[in-house]
This record gives sequence, C-alpha cells and structure tokens, in this order.
Amino acid sequence: MTQPITQGQRLDFLIRCLLNENEEYENREIPAGQPDKRRLLRSLMNVRPPVPASEEFLKVQDTYLQERLAERGVTEPENLTPVQPGIYLWQGDITTLAADAIVNAANSRMLGCFVPCHGCIDNAIHTYAGIQLRMECARIMAGQRKEEATGKAKITKAYNLPCRYVLHTVGPIIYGTVTKTDCELLAGCYRSCLKLAAAYGLKSVAFCCISTGEFHFPNELAAEIAIQTVRTWQQQNSNRIEVIFNVFKDSDYEIYKRLL
Repeated sequence: MTQPITQGQRLDFLIRCLLNENEEYENREIPAGQPDKRRLLRSLMNVRPPVPASEEFLKVQDTYLQERLAERGVTEPENLTPVQPGIYLWQGDITTLAADAIVNAANSRMLGCFVPCHGCIDNAIHTYAGIQLRMECARIMAGQRKEEATGKAKITKAYNLPCRYVLHTVGPIIYGTVTKTDCELLAGCYRSCLKLAAAYGLKSVAFCCISTGEFHFPNELAAEIAIQTVRTWQQQNSNRIEVIFNVFKDSDYEIYKRLL
C-alpha cells in the first residue's frame, strides 16, 4: 500500500489492514463518510485479539491517533483548580487528560473491552491508546497466568494517550445489596492504584468512577468511598500524590461536588 500522508488516507489504510487480517471481513465494504469510517476503525480495534502487528501499521496508527488527540484537545492538570489541597474534580474525557496516570476500570481479564464501540471507559482507553495497550496487558496476564483479583491494580504504558501511564484496576461487581466486602474491595482499588503510583514516583493520578455504570455500584456510595480512601491515603503518606476525580456524567459531577 502507498504510505498514507493525510488523516483520511491513514484512516483508510488502518481499516484495510484490519479487514485484511480476518477472512470473515474480506467482503466488508468501507463506508464513505468519515464518522462511519471512524466507528468502523474503532470496532475493528475493539475486537482485535492481542496479536503482533506490522511496524508499518503501528507507525500509521500512532500518527493517526496523535492527530486525533490534537483535534480533540489535551487538558493539562496544572490548568485545573483544586477543590481541596491535593484534590481536583474535573468533568471531561479522561483519554484527553495529561496526568501522570489515569485509572482504567478494567475487568478481570484485563484485556480491554471487546464489544465494538461500547460506551465503557475500558473501551475508550484501549481505543485511543492503540492496539499496543492490549498486547502489553496480554503479556502481563500471560505472565501471572490467572485473572486479576478484585481490588488490585496493574500499571502499563499509555502509548498514544497524553498521560504517562495507565493504572488498571478491577472493581467489585454488584448483583444485589452492597456488602461490607464490596466496599472494602472498592477502597482497595484506590489504595492499590495510589501505591503503584507512589512506587513509580508519579505526582498526579486521575481516577474514573470505578465500579459504577456496568458494575452497578451505587454512584453516591462509590464516591464516598473514593473520597474517604484518597483523603486517608494522602494523610498517611508523605509522598503526596495529587488526585483528580474524573467524572463524565452531570449526575456524578453533582455528587462529587457536594461531597467535596
């Protein structure tokens, strides 16, 4: 293929490469409109298994994602105003935040979301990081040879995201009444991430609303646990890490604003 030089050409190149990887897609037509093409690319990246890709593909993908990031805009933590010493509240797209680390609400397989264009944060982070993130996660999981325990965390590179690292943590899934164990496990997610961040010398961590949404943890209780756990950790540790509570929905913003 001719080396693409425009975003439109890169988009077409990446789609063709991913379609050509799977015989089931050989007769799939590429849509004409850019929004539909972007959705198809995201879908193909979402379902792609963690297998090697050519250097050419990775180079084009990285250029494409960096250009997309420039289009979407980057938020620098130093431009945010703290609501309390060392604590920030920010409503926005966590994949555009240039914190030292952002937190991903992962599942126990730790490979990202395989549902095409799903609305979860796991899907968004893997989409905008690029396929290298799933491959790194797969190497970690192959090394530990078991699913990730609830309340624990792993750290990876961020690839095409503006942050330096991604902290992947598995929160508790709520099937009925929230138990004391559920609350302890959720607090463990925050502690595990902060411990990893401290071990890597990081100065800022952005937390998403872990275990809410798809995992059905009540939003208000989850926020209370998040804030209390972070405050306690900051009080007990001298290597103070600035924490950004990232929310996407207006309802979560109102909860955190009131609690903080």
